[in-house]
Amino acid sequence: MTSINTGRCFMFRANGIPKGQPRARAFAFKGRARMYDPGTAEAWKSDIARACSPMEGLRLPDPIRLCVTFYFPRPKSHYRTNGTLKDTAPRLIHDQKPDIDNCEKAILDALTHIGAWIDDDQVCETQILKRWEQPGESGPGALITIHTLHEAEE
Repeated sequence: MTSINTGRCFMFRANGIPKGQPRARAFAFKGRARMYDPGTAEAWKSDIARACSPMEGLRLPDPIRLCVTFYFPRPKSHYRTNGTLKDTAPRLIHDQKPDIDNCEKAILDALTHIGAWIDDDQVCETQILKRWEQPGESGPGALITIHTLHEAEE
């Protein structure tokens, strides 16, 4: 029987407002199609790279389990004038834009760019959550946990 065990574990907190990786855009120029990346998530991806800098150039060769919890800033409409949360404000769940898959893609792209692993196709398991930041927490950002996986014969 084969089981999957975790090997090494890395945990980081990237501070900043999470952004989704935008889709590549196309336009026509002199009768030819051209593609470009809008670049609207570059600052967020830099925040991720800075937080995960100890993994720079590590190039993990193993399969990866990636767990990310995104913390989004609350809009002013969630608060009363005295600064306390309204009773109608959602407690935890962030179910608005950006889409969860685009947020995940920004993390994968940033970690691939710094060389944390060889390629993001090594990520074979994910757990991605979107939450509102809670009063007293360390602000918007993402808690990123990377586990290397290996198979063990039992």
